[in-house]
Amino acid sequence: MLHKLISAPINLVIKIGEKVKEEADKELYDLPTIQQKLIQLQMMYELGDIPEDAYKEKEKELLMRYEIAKRLEMEQWEQMTKKK
Repeated sequence: MLHKLISAPINLVIKIGEKVKEEADKELYDLPTIQQKLIQLQMMYELGDIPEDAYKEKEKELLMRYEIAKRLEMEQWEQMTKKK
């Protein structure tokens, strides 16, 4: 019983940490979110809201995230098809 009282707060912190990581990964590697950010970035550049160097740097970052997200998506599909 004492073990449960001591480990419960630790388990709660672990679960919260896992949920935060899950949400952060979702934000970082969600394909529609990345696509929307690329569109917004393009619009900002075309309207002259950001300089070209800042645009290229941010675009490079978003495209790398997109590539990772696409790879993760393909891995998930492969795992799902192997299970069937």
